[in-house]
Amino acid sequence: MKKPFLVVSFLIIGLLAACNGEDSASGTSENNSSDKDITLKFAWWGEQNRADYTLEVIELFEEENPGITVEPEYASWDDYWRKLAPQAAANQLPDIIQMDLSYIAEYSSNNQIADLTPYVGEQINVDNISENVLSGGEVNGGMYGFNIGTTALSFYYNPEVVEAVGLDGLPEEWSWDDYVNIAKKAAEAGYQAGAGVDVAQVNFNYYLRTKGAALFAEDGKGLGYEDDQLFVDYFSMQKELVDSGAGLTPDEVAQQSGVSDTPLPKGESLGGIAWSTQFPGVQEVADMELDLQNPPASTEETKGVFLKPSMFLSVAENSEHKEAAAKFIDFFVNSIEANKLILADRGIPVSSEVKEALKAEMPEAQAKVFEYSQWVEDNSSPLGPPDPKGAGEVIGALQSVADEIIYGQITPEEGAEKFRNEAQNILAQ
Repeated sequence: MKKPFLVVSFLIIGLLAACNGEDSASGTSENNSSDKDITLKFAWWGEQNRADYTLEVIELFEEENPGITVEPEYASWDDYWRKLAPQAAANQLPDIIQMDLSYIAEYSSNNQIADLTPYVGEQINVDNISENVLSGGEVNGGMYGFNIGTTALSFYYNPEVVEAVGLDGLPEEWSWDDYVNIAKKAAEAGYQAGAGVDVAQVNFNYYLRTKGAALFAEDGKGLGYEDDQLFVDYFSMQKELVDSGAGLTPDEVAQQSGVSDTPLPKGESLGGIAWSTQFPGVQEVADMELDLQNPPASTEETKGVFLKPSMFLSVAENSEHKEAAAKFIDFFVNSIEANKLILADRGIPVSSEVKEALKAEMPEAQAKVFEYSQWVEDNSSPLGPPDPKGAGEVIGALQSVADEIIYGQITPEEGAEKFRNEAQNILAQ
C-alpha cells in the first residue's frame, strides 16, 4: 500500500563484554570471542506493530550473544525499497535485509546479497525445517534468502457486515462472478468489498493463477499469460466495482494513515483479499470480530492459492560479519522465545519445533491463521519460480497502468497493450 510512513532508525549502543554464551538454536555453548564489538545493521519493512516486537527480539538476541549489537532500520514497503536501492548501488547495504520474492532474483544476480549455503547447518540450524521451505530462497543454485515464514492469500471479512447485506455467510466454493455479485450487494448497502487496484500485482497475479496462468513466464523473459483478454477482464471488473462504490480509488488509499485507517477494521467493509499472516494485525485494531477464509476461485478445480515465502532474511554481500548475521537469522527462525514475540506476523514459522510450541499459547487471531494455513496446504498449487530480475520495475509499471484505468484515463484494452509493451522492454534488458 502506498501509505506515508516515517523511516525511523534506532541506534542501540552498549558496552558489551565478550564472554562465553549459549547458542539459542542448538543449545550448545560456544565461545563468542570472535563476536567482540560486532555491529550488525538489520533493515525491514512493516507497520509500527512489527517494529515494536522486532526491537524486543533484537534485545533478546543481544542478551544471548554478548559482543553483537544490532542497529535496526525500518520503513513502509515503498520507502523501504526506495532507500535500499541506492545503498545497494553503493555497496552499503545493511548486514541483514528483509527480502521479498519480487526482488531476490535481482539482488542476487547483481551480487548484492550473499549465498547462504555455507552457513546452513553451521550457524543456521535447519534440523526442524523442511527442504521444501528452504528451497523457497534458492536462486540459480544458491540460497540467497532464508525463508522465515510462509503465508497465503485469504479473504478477510466482517461477519456482521456479511449478515447486514443479507447473506447467510460467504461460500467456500465461490467464483469470481460470485464475488462480483457479493461486492455489488455490499456497495448497495454502503460498504466496501475489497475491490480496487491497491497492490495491483498481488491480486492480478492471483487472478491469473485461477485461470491457469501467471504474471511472469517461468523463464523470466516475459509475461506468463499470452491472452491479453485476461488483463482486460480483470481490470474491467475492478473499475466496475470501484465505480459502484465497492472499492477505493488509488488517491483514497494513499490518504490512509495505517491499518487502523482502512475500511475493514473501521466497520466500513465486508472484506477483501490479503495475506493471511497480516490478519492478526488487522484484528488487533478492529472494533469487531473478524474472520478469514479462502478467496474466490480457490476451489479444487482452479487452486489459485499457494503457499508463499512471506519474506526472507538475506545477508548483504558487502557485510563484514556474515557469520554473525547468519547467527541472527538462526535466532530469528529457531528461538521459541523470539517467536512468542513475533507470533507469525512474518509468516507461519518454518521450524516444526517452534510451530508446535506456539500452538499451545496462540491467541485466537493467530490460531485462525494457523488453521487456514493448513487448509491451503491441502488445496494449493505450486508456487513456481522466483520473480525475475526487473520484477520490481514491472510491478511498478503495472500499478501505474492500473491507476490510469481506474481513473478512466485509458481503457482496459489500452492498458493491456501498454503494460505488455512496458513489461517486455523491462524484462528484455
